[in-house]
Amino acid sequence: MVDGSVLHGATILVADDDRAIRTVLSRALGGLECDVRVTGNAATLWRWVSEGIGDIVITDVVMPDENGLDLLPRIKKIRPDLRVIVMSAQNTLMTAVKANERGAFEYLPKPFDLNELIQVVKRALRERASPRRSEERTSDSDDEDNLPLIGRSQAMQEIYRVLARLVGTDLSVLITGESGTGKELVARALHDYGKRRNGPFIAINMAAIPRELIESELFGHEKGAFSGAANRNTGRFEQADGGTLFLDEIGDMPLEAQTRLLRVLQDGTFTTVGGRSAIRTNVRIVAATHRDLRQIVSQGLFREDLYYRLNVVPLRLPPLRQRTEDIPDLVRHFFSQGEEQGLSAKSLDADAMARMKAHTWPGNVRELENLVRRLAALYSEERIGVDAIEAELADTVPAEVLGAAPESENLAESVERHLQAYFDAHGDSLPAPGMHDRVVREVERPLITLCLAATRGNQIKAAELLGLNRNTLRKKIRELDIQIVRGVK
Repeated sequence: MVDGSVLHGATILVADDDRAIRTVLSRALGGLECDVRVTGNAATLWRWVSEGIGDIVITDVVMPDENGLDLLPRIKKIRPDLRVIVMSAQNTLMTAVKANERGAFEYLPKPFDLNELIQVVKRALRERASPRRSEERTSDSDDEDNLPLIGRSQAMQEIYRVLARLVGTDLSVLITGESGTGKELVARALHDYGKRRNGPFIAINMAAIPRELIESELFGHEKGAFSGAANRNTGRFEQADGGTLFLDEIGDMPLEAQTRLLRVLQDGTFTTVGGRSAIRTNVRIVAATHRDLRQIVSQGLFREDLYYRLNVVPLRLPPLRQRTEDIPDLVRHFFSQGEEQGLSAKSLDADAMARMKAHTWPGNVRELENLVRRLAALYSEERIGVDAIEAELADTVPAEVLGAAPESENLAESVERHLQAYFDAHGDSLPAPGMHDRVVREVERPLITLCLAATRGNQIKAAELLGLNRNTLRKKIRELDIQIVRGVK
C-alpha cells in the first residue's frame, strides 16, 4: 500500500482527557480520511475495544478513571492484533519501559510532533497484519523517584525510548558520550529494568586497571598462574554469570585482552589465566567509552571484528550543554539526595538557576552533581542566590578557552591541553619561575578532591586509588585545605 491508502477508511480511537489534544488529533487524522473517535476517559475506550471497534488506539496514560498503561494488558488479551500508541506527559524512563513491557506499539512523550505521530500511525496500520508478540513483564519497583536517569528534554526522551526497547533483549550495547554524561547509569538501567535484573551487575573500568592485570581481572586466574598468584581468583565474567557485565572505557583495553574477549563473545566460553578447562558464561555485555572507537580501529589499536561485536546497538548520550532544560530537574534531584543524607533542604532562586543553565558544563552531569553537593553542604541559606553560583564557578576555565576535547585524547594529553590553555589565557606559555610548587598544588587539589568524592570521603579507598600512603594523603588534605563531605558520592 502507498501512504495515501494506508489511512483511508481506518478507524482511529483516541483517548485523552485534554480536549485540545482530542481536537487536534481529530482534525489532523480526519483530514487524512480516517474515521476518528475521541473520548476523555478509559471506560469508553475499553467499551469500543471490547465491541471490536477500531484499527489503531492512541491513548494518554493519566486519565480520570484509569491509567492507560493499566488498560494495555487487557486490550492485548482480547485483541492482540490491535496496535496501541501511548502518549504521556510523564516523560520518564519508567513510563517508556512500562509502555513497552505492556505491549504498546510506540511510546510518544508530550508535547509530541504531529507529523511524527501520523507517521507512527501509518507504520502501525502497515504492520497490523502481523501482530507483534509481546510478553508482559513487570518491574520490581514502581517508585519513579528511584529512577537513575533524570531529564524531560527531547534528547533524553529519545534515550528512554531506545532503552525501553532494549531492556527486554540480550543485545550487546555500546554507549558513547563525553565523560560525566552518565554512561554507567544507562548500563545499570539496561540491567535493572531488564530480564536479568535478578542477576549480578558487574562493572569494570579498563582505564583503572594495569594492562598486565586486565586478563586476570576479566577471566580470573589459577593458583600459581604467575608470580604473586597465591590463590585462585574468580574473574568478572564468572562473577557476572546470569547478569550483566559492564565494560567501561573499553577503548583502553589492550589488544591481547581484546582477542580473548572476542572469543568469549563468539562462543560463550573462556579459560582462566593458567587454566585449561573451558568455562561457559551467560552474560549480557554492555560497553562504554568516551573515545571514538572507529578512529582507534583505523589506528590499529582496536580490533575491527570486536568493534562490530560490541556495537550491535550504538547509544550516544548527549552532553549536558545540549539539554540545559533538564538542569532544574537535575538540581532538585541532587538537592533531594542531599536531604536524604542529612543535609538541610536547599533550592536555587530564579537568577541562580538561570546562571546554572548558562554554564557550559564541560564535566557534564557529574560536574553539576558535584556543584550542587557543595552548595548543599557549604552554604547555610535555604534559598541560594546567583552570587553563590558565581563564586563556585569563578575558577572554572571557560570552555571556549579550553576548546573541545578530541574523543581519542588520553588523560595525559588532556591535562597537558588544559594546562597550556590556562597559561595561554593568562598571557604565559609556561609557569613563571618559582610557580612550580603552586602549579603542582593546584593540579593535586582537584585530583584528590575527585577521588574523595568518588569514595564518599573514605580516605583509605582514596589513598588506594591515588597510589599514596594514607598518612601522605592526610598530610596533603591538610596542606591543601580540602574539605571532606562524608557520604557525598
